[in-house]
Amino acid sequence: ANRRKLAAHYLENELETINSTAVRLAREAREVAGRDVFIAGSIGPLGESATRRVRTDLFAEQALVLEGRGVDVFAVETFYDLEELEDAVLAVRSVSSLPIVALMTFDETAETLAGVTAAEAAERLNNLDVAVMGANHGAGLMAALAALEQMGGDGKPLAALPNIGLASLAGGRVVYPHATPDYFAEFAAHARDLGARIIGGCCGTTPAEIAAIDEALAGERKPRARLEFAERELLVSLGEELLETGLARALREREWVVTIQLDPPLGGSSKGLVELAHAIGESGKAGYVDINDNATARAGMSSLIVSATIERQAGIETIPHLTTRDASVMGLESMLLGAHSEGVRNILAITGDPPEVGDYPGAQGVYEIDSVGLTELMTRLNRGEDFNGRPIDAPTSFFPGVAVNPTPDDLELELERFHAKVEAGARFAITQIVFDLDYFDRLTERLGGSWPIPVLVEIFPLTSYRLALRLHNEVPGIVVPEALQLELQNAGANAAEVGFSRARELIEGARERAAGVCLVAPFRQPLRVLELLE
Repeated sequence: ANRRKLAAHYLENELETINSTAVRLAREAREVAGRDVFIAGSIGPLGESATRRVRTDLFAEQALVLEGRGVDVFAVETFYDLEELEDAVLAVRSVSSLPIVALMTFDETAETLAGVTAAEAAERLNNLDVAVMGANHGAGLMAALAALEQMGGDGKPLAALPNIGLASLAGGRVVYPHATPDYFAEFAAHARDLGARIIGGCCGTTPAEIAAIDEALAGERKPRARLEFAERELLVSLGEELLETGLARALREREWVVTIQLDPPLGGSSKGLVELAHAIGESGKAGYVDINDNATARAGMSSLIVSATIERQAGIETIPHLTTRDASVMGLESMLLGAHSEGVRNILAITGDPPEVGDYPGAQGVYEIDSVGLTELMTRLNRGEDFNGRPIDAPTSFFPGVAVNPTPDDLELELERFHAKVEAGARFAITQIVFDLDYFDRLTERLGGSWPIPVLVEIFPLTSYRLALRLHNEVPGIVVPEALQLELQNAGANAAEVGFSRARELIEGARERAAGVCLVAPFRQPLRVLELLE
């Protein structure tokens, strides 16, 4: 119950009351039980990133309240990040001399989310002023034992307080498996043999399991059989399929790149889109198609799945867009790995339009990360690690791209975000739709006269004055010059000819400025876009 955690429930001003009440209840329970037991003050992680100074202040504040109300020991527990645990221990020690039990959370392979092994954690914790170190929470009893085996032999007593098993959802509630008390008793016997001197349970544990642990330890129960904790073997070779995409090669060799943007189907068949992509490829006028991902928050077929189908059946390379709006980091990673296995490697990372503008206005966007974070995720996967830095089976070979807007409402913010995307590992960029290359030139100038990565200019042939009005006035980040609007208005039924003529001029202008163009196909007449390339 630190101030940062309580703030999520608007209870940050109740920090002292909540912590004080918890200690009082524990002391009353000890008196009622009539047993000589220690009361531990629990200090957990903050739940979000913070500077070291902020961490120290928040942990120390809670520790002062807990000690002031009468705890006997501190349990600094359920930490996924070793550095944060180290900060917490140092913060507590800066205001208290009470014993500290330092507990990390590990998975079934005895690693943290960031890939820190239990052995590495023990080595670092052994250098801190902690009385006991060990594992709690996590992936269950066997995971805790695997961690203990690695942590043993470093001189300090160990502790093991695992979850009863893996949690699941049922009826809107978090439930845990029905591990038998005897299973917990066997766990206690193994934990003691591995050096644990504090043994208990975390989430899902009931009085029955605690009683079984107590009985096993009091009776000096011996393990029935030795358990082996072997490292998981990699399923594929580390150098598998580290291939350069056709787009990456073309940009590296400074070939003129043309890609055509298409919308995925709103139904369950991709046949029409595959035929369209095949026709584009057969024309020889464009080397790639890029596929929107639920553009304007309207649900359609997965851009990654339809891209894999197009590459397999139409034989043309794709650049699927991927939004962070619709999936968590875990979901995005899963989708990316699946796409990679199907040969889809070019990915345009986008944050995505908010759900309010689309088919499901009452839905909540996920947005656990944004396009910068998605770019970083692909960069990490290419290094052979997940978003937390934990090793995966084999490195990927994604070619991550990002969007950039030459006509933003806030140019400084756009520049800041573009630099962040490049720093995160972006290898190419595609602009927002441009109707006047002066805006592109302005952005180029602000970038020092040249782009840090290859950029494709997105061009859309306007087909009516009405469409120009809508894009200019209702779509954020798009500017249709007044002169072009007037020309379209005066053209009447011939507005499409004006729109296509301007698009051809933009393509020629982009040849002097960019690595290529991304052409947005006209609605309901997608193959007309090829007329721009004649």
